[in-house]
Amino acid sequence: DPVGEVFDMRTLPNGLQVGRKRVPLGVVGAIYESRPNVTIDISVLCLKSGNAIILRGGREAIHSNSALSGVVREAATRAGVPDGAVQFIENTDHALVDRLLKMGDMIDMIVPRGGAGLIKFVTENATMPVVSGGIGVCHTYVDKSADVDKVVAIAFNAKVQRPTVCNALDTLLVDTDIAERYLPLVAAEWAKAGVEMHCDQRAFSILKPQPSRPWQIWG
Repeated sequence: DPVGEVFDMRTLPNGLQVGRKRVPLGVVGAIYESRPNVTIDISVLCLKSGNAIILRGGREAIHSNSALSGVVREAATRAGVPDGAVQFIENTDHALVDRLLKMGDMIDMIVPRGGAGLIKFVTENATMPVVSGGIGVCHTYVDKSADVDKVVAIAFNAKVQRPTVCNALDTLLVDTDIAERYLPLVAAEWAKAGVEMHCDQRAFSILKPQPSRPWQIWG
């Protein structure tokens, strides 16, 4: 259990001992989009670190998030966690997000999980400290044993379907044994959606521009 751990202890020249101690933050708010796994991830992390959590998920997965938060609450109660330590906002009205962000006197920290738009909105409007993760740099690796048609479709969907979300594809890593066959196919599909490719030297040599090739690449 990290709560209460004392570390980095040192003694000053005057004999005073100084160190750091891990303590709970208090009440953490989480505003996130449609991925139900976040309901479990954030709840568990907050409970393990001694914090209460208020969850506000997206409307796309409201039923899954509601069910999962119920499971967490039941498990927490069985473990002796005080009632109310895990709360889930069932109402998907966007106006409630504004109200939540103004509750700086009751919520000690807010965590936005989602695309750049959500993180920007929360950061600009919250009245409590905001902790946000990095956006992007999501990788997909294509192994030499991959089904080429499937991984072309996967890469297209991952990059094009919703390019502004935090889990959109940013970096494509391709095994050299399949690169010459795979890269022209995925480049042709991405070109239909106006995707530009920034390539390393080996990928650029495979995809080097020619009049018959529709894609935009940079080396």
